Amino acid sequence: MNSKSKKMSKFAHILKVHPCYNEKLHDKVGRVHLPVAPRCNIACKFCRRSIGGECCEERPGVAKGIMKPEEVEDYVRELLKKIPNLKVVGIAGPGDSLFNKETFETLEILKEKFPDLIRCLSTNGLLLPRYAEKLADLGVKTVTVTVNAIDPKILKDIVEWIYYDGKIYRGEEGASILIKNQMEGIKKAHDLGLIVKINTVLIPEINMDHIVEIAKTFKDVAHLQNIIPLIPLYKMKELRPPTCEEIKNIREKCEKYLPQFRACQQCRSDAVGLLSEKKLNIYDLKHFSH
Repeated sequence: MNSKSKKMSKFAHILKVHPCYNEKLHDKVGRVHLPVAPRCNIACKFCRRSIGGECCEERPGVAKGIMKPEEVEDYVRELLKKIPNLKVVGIAGPGDSLFNKETFETLEILKEKFPDLIRCLSTNGLLLPRYAEKLADLGVKTVTVTVNAIDPKILKDIVEWIYYDGKIYRGEEGASILIKNQMEGIKKAHDLGLIVKINTVLIPEINMDHIVEIAKTFKDVAHLQNIIPLIPLYKMKELRPPTCEEIKNIREKCEKYLPQFRACQQCRSDAVGLLSEKKLNIYDLKHFSH
């Protein structure tokens, strides 16, 4: 059995029930994102967070409200009544999961009250070296890390600044710190037994010819790569999204190094239900704080 087959076998019990890692489960297994992490420690030029906005806006960084950890238990219990096939509970912002203490408070609650639900989160990876071991201790099974470049000269055109250890770093300096921490954190998470998925935003005018290098770099420590199209917003609102053909070609090139996920829905930070649902079953959040 080669190393890739061993990796698949090791994680089979998770991959059989996680719709963000198995496209065949989109109409079978439900998941919920808990919007408990509003603050972010990096500024991506394509990212515009929206809290309390329109329910119809379907993209990352959007949530109808911010949930407090003490509200999580009742919320999840109610969802389990409404969605019997709910198997996965994740934290995907609307900021960065690891930059919010509420994430860890929530994971503690989930570990104690809902041990059978698969716990996962997404992060930009800046703090992953610091918290990878804590995530493993809290029973997190999968981590998605957004890696848009591994060359500071490219990443500086995507990430405007990072906030790290009480200081703001800009340009190539900030990009270099982020890349270093992503590489260290992903390897550490892998070594601790977490399943790592790499999310990469394809920005044709900036990183299209560079994405294969990302796949090569993480081929031994990540399980999957998810290449998603740029949604032109904020300081990249004038840039074009990639064509279907461009996405297809890049995925085929990267697949030589990392398996590719092709069914990402670019979900909200408070998404609930089946990924196959066109209109997500977002539970009433009106009583949560804004």
